[in-house]
Amino acid sequence: MTENPPWFLQVTSQFVAAAQIACLKARQTPKQADQYIAPPSGWRKTTQTPATQYPSMATVEQTAPLRANFAKTNSPAHHKAVGRIGAWQLVRLISESELARVYQARPLNASADQGAAYVIKVLRKEWWRDPQAIEMQRRAAWIGQQLSHPHLLPILSAHVREAPYYLVSPRLHGTTLATILKQGQQKQAKGMPLPVTLWITRQVVEALAALHDSTGMIHADVKPSNIFVSPEGHATLIDFGFAHAPSEARHWSTRPVVGTLNYVAPEVVTSSLAAGVSCDLYSVGVTLYEMIAGCLPFTANAPDELVRLHREMTPESIRHSVPELPKPVASLVHRLLAKDPLRRPDSAAVVAEELMRLEIECFSTR
Repeated sequence: MTENPPWFLQVTSQFVAAAQIACLKARQTPKQADQYIAPPSGWRKTTQTPATQYPSMATVEQTAPLRANFAKTNSPAHHKAVGRIGAWQLVRLISESELARVYQARPLNASADQGAAYVIKVLRKEWWRDPQAIEMQRRAAWIGQQLSHPHLLPILSAHVREAPYYLVSPRLHGTTLATILKQGQQKQAKGMPLPVTLWITRQVVEALAALHDSTGMIHADVKPSNIFVSPEGHATLIDFGFAHAPSEARHWSTRPVVGTLNYVAPEVVTSSLAAGVSCDLYSVGVTLYEMIAGCLPFTANAPDELVRLHREMTPESIRHSVPELPKPVASLVHRLLAKDPLRRPDSAAVVAEELMRLEIECFSTR
């Protein structure tokens, strides 16, 4: 029996417009009573927001508190609620981590037959007294509601002033880029088709450009598991919990997810000194390298060794792994992976423009 080719071998230029329209429609969802999030004290919108303009990220939510009321049920049917939090029915558990549980959900007043078109990320109870975990939720809520962009996950509602802490987003259809890459590795594929690789990367970089230019903040956790790809190829950058201003010291050892070190910039792991928005571009470079070559530029068994490799070692030329890769694409990858931030492209917007040109030039390449 012949397998249908994967979506990324059927990609056409019409997918971009269709996916963006779908994303814009999702933003028109009527807002619930608990979804207003006030900006941090003293914040004002500028082209490049100095760090001093949002000194207190802990004041992002001003609404009345909502209490969790989990109604247990033994029914396995997905259309029945398995719990409730605030004004939302929790339909089923999608995933969970050490920090949070993610549920598919619908409004409390919706009928049982109505589809669950929302996702709620709930901070686990054991973290309700942890200032850093709470701060991550609050930052994600503020950024998700402050920015509106086709490739950034919107936050439709949030409760982050006091427990229970949770964020509400539209439900995305598709899977993470990490899952797509893992499936390719299992099939021993070299990498994703080049035009699709450049297209997905451009979407992510456009999201970063909006984040950098509108808030002056760094995403700080760009990696395949934080890039959600729809069946049509529309990419959405998610998870703003690590986002911070360039002036904030953030040593690598304070980052709770060790796996993130595979994508972290050298200046971030060198010391507690501040890193600029260019560190996000380095993470894009690692991701792009992995998408093309089918492997990471650096791997190690121990975090300290991985840090040393990012700080000191030059990655193997990507054309050694993929000799047919066009030289301009290889050049971009290695400029993004430059150890010195000043040797990387000037901004995410500049990278997006270059990726657009390369997309056009490589459209017929497999």
